[in-house]
Amino acid sequence: MKISIRKGIGFGLTSGIITTLGLIIGLNSGTGSRLVIIGGILTIAIADAFSDSLGVHMSEESGSKKTKEKSVWESTISTFFSKLIFALSFLIPFLLLSLNFAVIVSIIWALLIITLFSYYLAKKNNHSPIKTISEHLIITIVVIILTHLIGSFISKMLGS
Repeated sequence: MKISIRKGIGFGLTSGIITTLGLIIGLNSGTGSRLVIIGGILTIAIADAFSDSLGVHMSEESGSKKTKEKSVWESTISTFFSKLIFALSFLIPFLLLSLNFAVIVSIIWALLIITLFSYYLAKKNNHSPIKTISEHLIITIVVIILTHLIGSFISKMLGS
């Protein structure tokens, strides 16, 4: 796989998982509304996929003068679609399961994908899988905790 496509997929996958999970946790803690969470997932899947892909596009254009226009677009498109697909994958539990169970399934799904991708990265770069996976899972867990606290705080402040 071309490095430009691998970069886009890696960025889109990670951003899609972390951003969407944080949104889900925060909105659930703040509102407890399935409809709000589904709307949030759809919004972030579309708006953030465009935002991140444009960010990757501009970052690639800002890089080396040797970067080919084709590889810039490969990174851009692979970022967009991986972000969109991974963010939208979180819709499934909210369409099929109770709210609380959907949140739990979303957390498990996020941790699983982050673990698998971290393992792939560690093996590809000849790094320790345990160290790489641990680092990435710690960041994911911090996002879960912080977004839960923020959602709870907002709920209390607004009297929901």
